[in-house]
Amino acid sequence: MLELRPNCEYCDKDLPPNSTEANICSYECTFCSNCVKNILFNVCPNCGGGFAKRPIRPYSERRPGISLSYQTASEKRIHRKYSDEEIAEFSGATKSVRPELR
Repeated sequence: MLELRPNCEYCDKDLPPNSTEANICSYECTFCSNCVKNILFNVCPNCGGGFAKRPIRPYSERRPGISLSYQTASEKRIHRKYSDEEIAEFSGATKSVRPELR
């Protein structure tokens, strides 16, 4: 089950569980759409993979025990490990390679 992290790891923008702005890599690193498009160029600065829109966990319990109230979102904020310069260099060197070939 996805962790549903509460913020963009780059700019710290709030990304609540129902956000359509949240993007994740295969390791669940979470970034907002603006950072993915304009700063990271679809390159996760942690693993080098691409991003996909984070699914939205159902708020309403449509199946017994399955909803956001049972599988809650994380409250732990995650922040980037790398400097602006390190991320720019990494993304710049990787963005021309299609995600499925990285």
